[in-house]
Formats: sequence, C-alpha cells, structure tokens
Amino acid sequence: MSRTNFNELLEAGVHFGHLKRKWNPAMAPYIFMERNGIHIIDLQKTEAKLDEACNALKQIAKSGRKILFVATKKQAKDIVAEKVKGTQMPYVTERWPGGMLTNFPTIRRAVKRMTAIDKMEQDGTFKNLAKRERLQITRQRAKLEKMLGSIADMTRLPAAMFIVDVSKEHIAVREAKRLNIPLFAIVDTNSDPSPVDFPIPANDDASKSISLILDKVTAAIQEGLEERKMEKEKEGPKDTKKGPKKKADAKKTSARKEDAPAEEKEVKAEAKKEEPKKEEKKAEAKEEETKE
Repeated sequence: MSRTNFNELLEAGVHFGHLKRKWNPAMAPYIFMERNGIHIIDLQKTEAKLDEACNALKQIAKSGRKILFVATKKQAKDIVAEKVKGTQMPYVTERWPGGMLTNFPTIRRAVKRMTAIDKMEQDGTFKNLAKRERLQITRQRAKLEKMLGSIADMTRLPAAMFIVDVSKEHIAVREAKRLNIPLFAIVDTNSDPSPVDFPIPANDDASKSISLILDKVTAAIQEGLEERKMEKEKEGPKDTKKGPKKKADAKKTSARKEDAPAEEKEVKAEAKKEEPKKEEKKAEAKEEETKE
C-alpha cells in the first residue's frame, strides 16, 4: 500500500481549515497554526491518521465485509459515487434516510419492493396495469432508486462507515454509534472528532482534498479485496486435497436437505403418514388370501 505523500496533501489544499470563530475546541490537537483568521491543519497528523485509517479499511475489505460511504454534501457526492463504485461498496449520496441502520429491516423491505417492480416489468404484468397506476409505480421506482439504489446489495449492516463531514451527517453518526459500527471520517476544524474511531483531519469542503483522500482510501480497499481474492485462489486447491470425499459428500447432502423447500418437506411428511396405512392394507389383503 502506497503511503500518503506530504506534498500531495499540501497541493490538494488538505491543510486549509475553517475560520477561527467557527472552530471546534476538540480539534485543537490537529491544528498547526492560525493564518489570516483561518486555522491550518497539521498535515503530519493528517498523514499519520490517513495511513492508520487506510490500514484498518484494508483489513475490513480483506475480511469480505462491507464499508458504507456517506456523503450528501454537494462537493462530495459525485466524487464519492465515482470513486466508490469501483470497489463495489455501498454508498449514500442523496438524503440520509432516517433509521437506515437502526431500522434496517424496513429499508430492506423498500429494496425488495424495488426488485418486485423490476420483476413486474420483466413478467409483463406491468403492461396489464392502467396507465395511471403504471405512472405511479414508475415514479415510486425512480424515488427508491435515487434513495436506495447504491445500497440495494447491502443485505446486512455494514462492518464500518466512512463519512465526509461529520457535522452534516450527524444523524448517520448517531445511528452508527448506537449500533457500535466503527466510524472513519474526514474531520474539519469545525467538527467534533470524539465520536469518530478513525478521524482524518482534513479540509472537507474542497473537492481536491476530498478526491485525494478518497483515492487513498479506495486504493487501500481495492488492495484488501485483491488480497482476499488471491488467498481464496490459494486455499481452493488445498481444501480439495485435504478434505476426504465422504465429508464433502455429507456436507453436500446436508446442504441439499436444508435448501429443500417447505412444500417438498410437507409432501415427504404426508408420504410418511401414508406408509403405515399402506402396510395395514397389505396385512388385511394377506389375511383375506389365507381365509380364502
């Protein structure tokens, strides 16, 4: 993993904080100095914190878990969508839907509704609907796509969250803290870094600054995913040599049994109930034959 370069951070304007009157005292350890009424962030600390965050994110990606990116501010949303798409991680760039994490089953139902509408379009049932009804459903689908399109594949809660501007995304921060989800965030001089597990002190308004930090973060995630892929490829042939065939067959049969649908199980249960009846009938038939 390539380490963060001090000059790169300087060129991207990562060191520019907010006006002195807008500062948060909790950010004091990360402030280098004040110039023309503006706080200057200590880039050496940014460098160290960014490397620390990248290493942690790489390990999460390597373990195969998901990292949710949140950036709804105008300067960051397009950058996040563009950079994160390549890593196949979920992201929220429109309004944060309140209770997205704390009320996750409801969000999953909304995603299922979206997939149900897609099925309707494929089946042809969509064509049989009235024009007004069709229009309402397409509007609903577009709204759901805008809000939840990027998290459609997120079947369970994320292992971590990466936030651009903790002040703006305070609802997302609160939900993550309630569920003990580790937080990674770009923290400016006007923000409170205390709820964040891995704060990255940097300018969260300049698009160059956001872009550079996200480049480093996504590169670390991509590296973790590639390492996971390589490990899986190495483990694949070893497992086939080590594991005896009997165990593998037993696992397959048990998996098949678990996957059997409820209808098949009911049919089997009915068949078992009918077996003693069949035996009784056979016994009666034998008795009749002996009488004759």
